Amino acid sequence: MAKGHRSQIKRERNAQKDTRPSAKLSYARVSVQKACFVLDAIRGKDVQTALGIVTYNPRYASSLIRKLLESAVANAVNNNNMDPAKLYVEECYANNGPIMKRVHPRAQGRAYRIEKRMSHITVVLNER
Repeated sequence: MAKGHRSQIKRERNAQKDTRPSAKLSYARVSVQKACFVLDAIRGKDVQTALGIVTYNPRYASSLIRKLLESAVANAVNNNNMDPAKLYVEECYANNGPIMKRVHPRAQGRAYRIEKRMSHITVVLNER
């Protein structure tokens, strides 16, 4: 049987929710391995330093992660009323997404499979 009224259950569930500001990019057309090179460089750094790192990083994933980082900062300011100067990257990770399978024609009637990998990238911030 039910333990309480629905509104009470929702209130308790919302109280347990993670209130750290975050941003998530789903179906990014970059492999997890390549995204992790950039994510490892910014993990634990304060936001201004992390933005500097990804702005001048030549990798393709860094442009995606820069936009994601700016979005997470905007979420922190607008939703949680946090000071952007005190923010740092607490967590950042990339998970596997779907794989687009393509065929590359080769010599003598053969065909090689090309796997175009996608990833789901998440950035979580917190205040120091």
